[in-house]
Parts: sequence; structure tokens; C-alpha cells
Amino acid sequence: MKRNEIAEEYKWDLGHIFPSRLEWEKCFSRTSNRLGEIKRFKGKLSNPDMTLALLRLADELSGEVEKLYVYANMSMHTDGANADYVALAARATTLSAELGAALSFVDPELTALTGAELDDMIADPRFADYEYTLERIKKNKPHVLGEKEELLLARLGEVTGAFRDIFEKIDSVDLPHPYVRVGDERVPLTHGTYSMMLQNPDRAVRKKAFTTYYSLYEERINTIAACYTANVRRNNIMASLRGFDSAMQMSMNADDVPEGVYDRLTDAVNGALPSLHEYVDYRRLVLGDLHMYDMYVPLTEGVNFGMDYEKAFSVVLKALAPLGEEYVSRLAEMKDERRIDVMESEGKRGGAYSWGAYGSGPYVLLNYSGTPHDVFTIAHELGHAMHSRYSDEALPYNKAGYSIFVAEVASTTNEVLLLKYLLRETKDKEVRRYLLSYYLDMFRTTLFRQTMFAEFELAAHKADAKGEPPTVESLSKLYLKLNKKYYGKGVVHDRQIRYEWARIPHFYNAFYVYKYATGLTAAVTLANSVLSGGEIERDRYFDKFLRAGGCKSPYEILRDAGVDLMTERPYETAMLEFRNTLGEFTSIV
Repeated sequence: MKRNEIAEEYKWDLGHIFPSRLEWEKCFSRTSNRLGEIKRFKGKLSNPDMTLALLRLADELSGEVEKLYVYANMSMHTDGANADYVALAARATTLSAELGAALSFVDPELTALTGAELDDMIADPRFADYEYTLERIKKNKPHVLGEKEELLLARLGEVTGAFRDIFEKIDSVDLPHPYVRVGDERVPLTHGTYSMMLQNPDRAVRKKAFTTYYSLYEERINTIAACYTANVRRNNIMASLRGFDSAMQMSMNADDVPEGVYDRLTDAVNGALPSLHEYVDYRRLVLGDLHMYDMYVPLTEGVNFGMDYEKAFSVVLKALAPLGEEYVSRLAEMKDERRIDVMESEGKRGGAYSWGAYGSGPYVLLNYSGTPHDVFTIAHELGHAMHSRYSDEALPYNKAGYSIFVAEVASTTNEVLLLKYLLRETKDKEVRRYLLSYYLDMFRTTLFRQTMFAEFELAAHKADAKGEPPTVESLSKLYLKLNKKYYGKGVVHDRQIRYEWARIPHFYNAFYVYKYATGLTAAVTLANSVLSGGEIERDRYFDKFLRAGGCKSPYEILRDAGVDLMTERPYETAMLEFRNTLGEFTSIV
């Protein structure tokens, strides 16, 4: 569909950021000219007055650059072939880089201050908006090297950070796309079509896709292993140079999350593996001889509760009613203000996201086609949008942005609320089975599988730290061992599955995947609290979480909202939810 064929009400209006292109140009010129104001602060940050003035200026300029960048890129995302949009985005990107370069002296100078000097600023009421930022700088002082060493590491980072780029080139550019016969068609095997083929009801299609897909990685396994091993080595070296006990500790410190959360998660999930094995056994009962390429095929047939966008949006609003009238009215307001770009069109970016600029309100990009998954995507992205909106309204620019550790919690909470609403409302047995199956697979892929990934990368880093650099054989053996532990004896662990580690791009961003698992864990607790509690529980979700932004450690934010990930309770709640869902699913004949 061409964009001019789509009704205006289904296309977003970026006028909430800039009312016209002319206003964008004025802001660009004004902001670009002001970057020179920054240099007068260089070398003077031991003076609290100068530091405060600089931090406020940095916030002001960063906010303007953010608006320019978001507007330009969101324009381009509606038509990537539009040369004007591409040029606009490139200009915004350049300006953002120039701002970063102009501010590059700030962190080193603040880090060079004594602990006492930082404490004085933290205690000064004028620095209230920057308290957490300064506390983080003070906490990280022992891990910052000298000026020359930091410069050297920064320069070397262009080389040592290339392993991810090399993998991405292999994965996105160099991999061929052999054809797989699907019915009467020959379909090219890509990352996108592979996931669809694994859901195909024809086992021959699933098997062919699986074996062909992993053969592509097996043929390049030595190169990929060299990339990943070098990346692991780099992480361990960086951790050692900066005085951390391990690469995991370095990563958790960057998130400002206690190391114990990682261990608590893996311990809890390992304790619940019998429930996952029970689920796998049930899949075998339904499908017969079960292979790894059978893990994604739906267990329900002929179910389609997809709906047009208007109905889907209405259903989502009803599902999120437990969050209160104001929340729902604000969602409706987003639709009325044309903050949602709904339909797929030529040149439009694929997938879905929520984005926006501080002070201008959030937007949502969709490519809605009416599938059940698309309905959940609406709820998910609106969760992101409202999290940003409430945080932006409650906090100054410096504190409003939230950590990636909590980024998926509000969105997943909305998905859980939608699923539970649909389960309450449906009378159709097969639709109910579909929804329960959808929920089970959410747990399997997000909680169990991502925790398995987390165990894999931790083991790889530990082996390297002990002087046993990972190899193709050791990595593949480790992955197969974990796969057998997680999925149990109810499934055939096909030979090719040992190479699955080689296709996971997140492994090049070490110790990231566990956040998906903790995000779902937290979302289950929060959704249940909203549904079973009263006004107090709902207000806590808003005041302690949605409005908390990044004002403190993301672990503390969740703890204050009622989810302490250092305790067993949230994991037990999530695992009980999985067991109960599995019990109901298997009981419906």
C-alpha cells in the first residue's frame, strides 16, 4: 500500500514535536550555534556553580537535539526511500555526535573530583536533579583509569568493538538465502521467513528450514566462534583493567543492578525446569515424535481471533481499564491526536516501536495487519508510550529516561493484562486454548530460553577467565548440554541445535538477555497486583514505577513498586503462573 492511500487518521502527526519543517530548521540552526557555549566550562568543573550551570545547559541542548533527531528519524521511518528524510536524519545524527564530542570532557572532569567534592554537590539542594548522576560518578571512580589510559581504551574501542560488527556482516549480509519449498512455492530462507516456517503445520517444511538454516551457521562456525571468543576475551580484559572481579560484575554495575539478581534468576528458573519439561512432554503427546523444530508450531488449529484495528484498539482499552480511567483516556487521546502510525506502507520501517522526545509526548509505530500478535503489539507499545509519558511529566529531563533493565516491564505488564482480559471474556474453548498456548510460549521463549542464554554466556566468560578460551567444540558442547537440561528428555535434541548459540546477536552485548527474563517476571507480579489489589496497589504501580523514570537504581525502582528481584517471591509468582496456565491448557480437551 502506498502511504498516500492511507487515511490521515492512521498516520501520525509529528506536529506535536515541530509544527513545521521550518521550525525544525530554526531549532537546528539555533542549537548548532549554541554548542560553542559548552567550551567555556572546560577545566572549571571543580567550581560547583560552573558544574551546575553546565549540567543545566547540557540538559537543555540534549533535549533540543533529541527533538531534532526523533523528528528526523521518525519521518524517515515512514519512507526510507525519501531522500529528503534520509538527509534530515543524517544532519540530526551529525549534530548529536557534535554535541557528544563537545561534552566529552564532562565525565572525566567530574570523575577527577574528590569524593568529598562530589559529596558536597550531592548534598547541595541545587543539585537535586543530578543527585543520582553524581552518586553514580562517585561509585564508579575506582573503575575509571587515568586520562591517557582512558583515551587509549577509547581509541582501541574502535577495533575491539568490531567483533559485533563482523558478526552482523556475516549474519545480515554474507549469509545466502537458499530456497525452501512451502506448499507450491519456493520461499527464500531469511531470518524472518525462518521463524514463520517453524510454525508451518507441515513437519517436512519445519525440518527442512531447520536443517538448512543451521547448516548456514555450521559452514561459518569457525569464523563466528573466533568473533565470539574474541568478544568474550575483550569483555574479561576490560573488566580486569577497570578493577572488576568479572565481566558480569562490570555489566551489572553499568545497569546499577546487584549481581545477586542474575544468580537468583538462574537458580529460580533451574528449580522450575520440571514444569518446562512437563510442557515439552505435552507437546510430544500432541505432536508425536518431538524435535527442536517442532517447538514453535501452534498446538491449536484453525483459531483466528484477529480483528481490524479499530476493534483491536477498543479491546486493548477495555483490557487496560484496571489501570484507571485517566490511563485509558490518555490512550484514547494518543489515538485522537494521531500519535500512532498504524498501517504498513511502501518504504515504511518494519516492526513496531514507541519513541518520542522529552516534552513532546510519545508516539507509536505499528505495521498492523490484524493478526492476534498485532493486537498484543498494540498493548505492548502503548505500555512503553505511557511509561515514557508519566516519567516525562513527573521528572526533569535528567531523571526521566529509564534504564533498559526496566524498559520492557510496563509493556509486558500491558500484554499480561490484555491476555487475562481476553481469557475472562472468551467463551470459545479453542480460542481459550490458543490464548493459554500463547502465554505458555511467552514464558518458554522469554523466561526459560533467555535464562538459558544467560547461563551460556556466563559459562563462556568464566571459562575464558580461567584460561580456557572458548572454542567451537566447547561452545557447541556447552550449548547442547544446556539445551538438554532446559528442554529435558521429551524432545529430540537434533544435532544442529548445538550451533544455535552462533546465531544470537545479543551475545555480543554481554549479559543483556537476562533482562528479558526479569522483565517478564516483574510484569507478572505487577499485573496480578493491579488486578487483585485495589487503589493502593494501582497507585503504587504509577507512583513508584511509571513515574519513577531513572531517578534511582532500576533495581530499587522495581523493589519500591513491589517486585524485589533479590528475593524468591517474584520468581515463585511467575513460575506458579506458568504451572497454572499449563494445568488449565492441558485440561481443556
